Amino acid sequence: MKDCDSCLSLTADDDVHSQSTTNMATSSNYWEDLRKEARQLENELDLKLVSFSKLCTSYSSSNSREQRTRNSSSSQDNMLVAMTTELQQLLANLSAVNDKMAEYTSTPGVSSHNAALMHTLQRHRDILQDYTHEFHKTQSNFFSLREREDLLGSVHRDIESYKSSSGVNNRKTELFLKEHEHLRNSDSLIDNAISIAMATKENITFQRGMLKSIQTRVTTLANRFPTINSLIQKINLRKRRDSLILGGVIGVCTILLLLYTFH
Repeated sequence: MKDCDSCLSLTADDDVHSQSTTNMATSSNYWEDLRKEARQLENELDLKLVSFSKLCTSYSSSNSREQRTRNSSSSQDNMLVAMTTELQQLLANLSAVNDKMAEYTSTPGVSSHNAALMHTLQRHRDILQDYTHEFHKTQSNFFSLREREDLLGSVHRDIESYKSSSGVNNRKTELFLKEHEHLRNSDSLIDNAISIAMATKENITFQRGMLKSIQTRVTTLANRFPTINSLIQKINLRKRRDSLILGGVIGVCTILLLLYTFH
């Protein structure tokens, strides 16, 4: 009976040992599957982030061109939306895998390998954080650049619309500008004429002042020297008398000539 009991106990211990070995193998396979899935997601994220950055750069460069069609714009917008959604989904999946790995490291059965597992888990968390930061940075740069391009595009559109709306009145505007130029030329000519007239007036006033000054000086000299004044008066009287005598002689001669002619 004792031999039978001992055999039964040995068989039970072997079953427990084999079951624990099976559980450890299963848990080890589960951890490896999680690591494999995490590495696969990280590789996909790396490739997608590179493609997302290139797409944002090409979108900004094509948006800055003037000849950008609406079809290409909507196509790129759809690609950006789809890639953004895909990247967010991949980041969520990688975060879920990291959470599962964290739950696995807290399991009591894996305490012997806990330090190595925690190191691996921390490395995957750092990679997830770096990818999340890179995604948000690229997205924020793209949004700010698109806002700036949209603002510049709206300004260009406003300028073009203003030009197109004012194109109808270009002829009238040109006529108004020409008329305005003619008025400015007329004002300039009038200003020049007024300036010449003012200069002429100033010259005449100056000459008048000079003549009055000369007359005043002559009068002053005549008043200072009465003899000269009387002499001048006598000269004037003699000139007048000579003129009268000459006129009388000419008149008598003319009368005699007429009498002789009629007789």
